[in-house]
Amino acid sequence: MSDLFDIDAAHQVSDMQKRIAELSGLIQRYQNSYYNGEGEVSDAEFDALWDELKRLDPANPLLQRVGQDSGNFAKLHHVMPMGSQEKAADPEAFLEWASKHVYNEYLVEYKLDGASLELQYEHGELVYAVTRGDGSVGDDITVNAKKMHGVQLLLLNDGNRMDFTGGVRGEVIMTHAVHDALYADKANCRNAANGLMKRKDGTGSEHLTLIVYDALSRSDPQPFKDEEEKIQWLRTCGFTTVPLHICKTPQEVIDYRAQVMDIRKSLEYDIDGLVIKERVINRDDAQRTRPDRQIAFKFSLEEAVSVLRSVDWSESGVTYTPVAVFDPVELAGTTVKRASLANPDTIRALKIQLGSRIVVVKRGEIIPKIEAVLPMHEEDTVAPIVYPTVCSVCGTPLVDDGSRLYCPNHVCPKKIHHQLLKWISVVDIRDFGETLVTALYKDGRLTSITDIYTLTKEELTPYFLTQNSIDADKKSLGAEKVIKSIQAHTSLPLSTYIAGFDIEGIGEANADKLIAAGFDTLDKLLAATEEELASVYGFADVMAKTMVAGLKENAAEMRSLIASGYITVQQGEAMGILTGKSFCFTGELHTMKRLDAQNMVKQAGGTIKSSVTKDLSYLVTNDTTSGSSKNKKASQLGITILSEEAFLQLFHTVG
Repeated sequence: MSDLFDIDAAHQVSDMQKRIAELSGLIQRYQNSYYNGEGEVSDAEFDALWDELKRLDPANPLLQRVGQDSGNFAKLHHVMPMGSQEKAADPEAFLEWASKHVYNEYLVEYKLDGASLELQYEHGELVYAVTRGDGSVGDDITVNAKKMHGVQLLLLNDGNRMDFTGGVRGEVIMTHAVHDALYADKANCRNAANGLMKRKDGTGSEHLTLIVYDALSRSDPQPFKDEEEKIQWLRTCGFTTVPLHICKTPQEVIDYRAQVMDIRKSLEYDIDGLVIKERVINRDDAQRTRPDRQIAFKFSLEEAVSVLRSVDWSESGVTYTPVAVFDPVELAGTTVKRASLANPDTIRALKIQLGSRIVVVKRGEIIPKIEAVLPMHEEDTVAPIVYPTVCSVCGTPLVDDGSRLYCPNHVCPKKIHHQLLKWISVVDIRDFGETLVTALYKDGRLTSITDIYTLTKEELTPYFLTQNSIDADKKSLGAEKVIKSIQAHTSLPLSTYIAGFDIEGIGEANADKLIAAGFDTLDKLLAATEEELASVYGFADVMAKTMVAGLKENAAEMRSLIASGYITVQQGEAMGILTGKSFCFTGELHTMKRLDAQNMVKQAGGTIKSSVTKDLSYLVTNDTTSGSSKNKKASQLGITILSEEAFLQLFHTVG
């Protein structure tokens, strides 16, 4: 018993070390291919590996190094360090960074998707051009750089040479037009540019362009006071610079990023995100291998811009849920053209209309959603979204309370039918299929959940056999199976019982939260006020209001089902061998249905969670070495991952 939950921690550590070694090897391999002109993976794929290594082993020395150039050129030290930037892959990560970096203004520049280059000047004359290399030392490709567009051999102002000694940093890019015309055999513009700029004979460098964004004089004072003046000074020197946009708040940065995503395909060169800085030039921070005062806010393969074409209203029970239909986009390797708009409040908050240009996201295992609506173009044509006004079944005027649009008729046939199907699904009454439920409902035999438990084999037989078979005294195996399945599900955990009544938005996970908060009997739940439920972690005013209304509406049948003896509900604080332990299940189980496994946990005093959080006790899966997001997160948080066999052994060991 004492070893019951001591699950091979050493095995987990070993697996983590193997993964760290694997990540380190892959990152070094892809860095080498990237810096030598033949990148093997996309930036998004590389960033995912980098972020995973950072989570598993934050002190790994590889995270403090940049890539390494080839040995084909002489080596030179940089004037300014060319380290890597902190990265944010989505608005949530950016806001987390911004919460620790509160600036009066956020200066935002394009993050160019090319190859870094530093131009070194003495008294205004170009003397060297040095690649990024390892961040401190790079390749001397001066001869090649002098052929590139945008490289200034002399820094002039009104025809006079400028007395500047220091470095100018930029990105070597290939325009889409050049790539399409001359280098379409290369995977992308960046790979083509990287390869050409490092050719020993210099051939092709004349097809490349340098766009700059940074400068540093070797001596003070600097010729500019802040980051905005720096960009203006570079333009005065004749350089092509990145666009600069100034935002007042982090949300403005997020909104601007969405606008840039919208025009990204129309740019003549590739960008893969934005760089966010403060106005003041922070020399000390710039000297770090990985500066902290600025961040690369990257675009993601899980985001795209589309146009809303229509809204379908999905009817689930009495609730009408708006579903956006938009021009198909590729997200995380899949084609997406629909996303839930949740409820009328979401539509109003987004200010979305038919014809709106929208930002669609699909992150991790989350279903697609519309994250933002972009400002209109002059040529855009929009129209308001039309809401349904009456129930499609009973004709009752619909109620729009913001959080949902629904039919308020308590005896609406659609509501009763949906509740019956919900009960069968949640309670898991097998062999009682939707077709049979619908037939019994249409015949008037099922008008409530209670009616399910009054069915007899004789009543069900005509739904399985012809009259001739019945007259011949044939037995219906189908009818027998349904009755046995009903009788096998008469003892239920309180959370299952509540979830079965089809209260909007209330599943077993939310019911478990209320039970854990002390509302562990039906009487306590029925007596609870909106204010009391809203105070429970994971609940809010809207959900609490819906819960109280749903409980009130179903209270009579909830009590009568138990009083009649049809259902026994396990109430009160559950005590057992798993008391205090929480479980999350992912993937299919081989020997049982997931619902059965979850019920085993509940009956033994444990709780079920729908996601991996730091307070989770166990993640149960049939592939403990899977690279799924839940497995990765559990490993990062040090949560024990159990196979199905190990999960079942918990019960066998005690028995």
